[in-house]
Amino acid sequence: MKNTFSRKFTVCALAGVLGFALSACDDSSSAGGDDNGETSALSSSAKVTEPAEVTDGSSDSREASNDAQSSGNEKSSSSVTPKSAKSSSSSGDPKSSSSSDMAETATSSSDGSIYDASANILTDLRDGRNYKTTTIAPVGTNYSEVWMAENLNYRTENSFCYRDKFENCDKYGRLYLWSAAVGKTLEECGYGHKCDLGAGFVRGVCPKGWHLPSKSEWENLIVAVDDSITEYTSDNKAGRMLKSTTDWTFDGNGVDSYSFSALPAGKRDISTYFYNGYYGEESEYAHFWSSTVRNDNWAYQMSLFYYRHDNATLNDSSKDMGYSVRCVKDSE
Repeated sequence: MKNTFSRKFTVCALAGVLGFALSACDDSSSAGGDDNGETSALSSSAKVTEPAEVTDGSSDSREASNDAQSSGNEKSSSSVTPKSAKSSSSSGDPKSSSSSDMAETATSSSDGSIYDASANILTDLRDGRNYKTTTIAPVGTNYSEVWMAENLNYRTENSFCYRDKFENCDKYGRLYLWSAAVGKTLEECGYGHKCDLGAGFVRGVCPKGWHLPSKSEWENLIVAVDDSITEYTSDNKAGRMLKSTTDWTFDGNGVDSYSFSALPAGKRDISTYFYNGYYGEESEYAHFWSSTVRNDNWAYQMSLFYYRHDNATLNDSSKDMGYSVRCVKDSE
């Protein structure tokens, strides 16, 4: 009886010792795993590098860009994913280059854009979007200006994608009420409100270093590209020179002589006559705001048409219209 009890006691004791040993091994293994994970995380963290600066003193611009991109992620018709490879150039896609490479080859405005003259690319640092540009300097004239060769697509209050479709913003840019185009609210410069924009360039919704063209600047462009006139007249041939070679209905395509590439983006009308507004004229008309106001209700805009192939006209229009925006580079 004693022997039996002794054997049972011995077996139990051995089992207890063995269990403790195994438990210790498990604890050691677990601890080792935690240490390895922490080491790995620290190692990974150590490999993270800060983005290269585009220009000196551009931290505010980068913060504004981050804020704009964060708001751009909202799922609404006013939000569009920035283009990644829509703006081509002979030097390749600027987004594929590092920030430091860009800084070496481009000149930058103080707080919001980079203009790469060699690649004909404007980068809007507010949202990181790239735009093609074109220098229009017809032979035999004194005219030489740098224009955006695409419509502006910067999201702001009172701007819209045609028919509320994101893909139309990618193709045509946004449609802006006049108040938005000049960088003001409806209460400041909308329909029925007196608006004093002061003298000089009106930056408006354009990137830093660029501005919304005035009525006279549109007139000067029209005269420059039509060598048959010396002052503005609605009977001109500039429209054919400025229109894109595709997308215009009824054989309304242009020859795009100066790479201005005007597309028939249509319009939005939010006047009270149409309640909540309507979209129309895609593939038929292009309308571009100027910064010049006529009165409390109307402002000037430049229009291109499908059915009159040749001309470009300047007319006044209700501030409640949503039109395209092209920006022109500030003079040196």
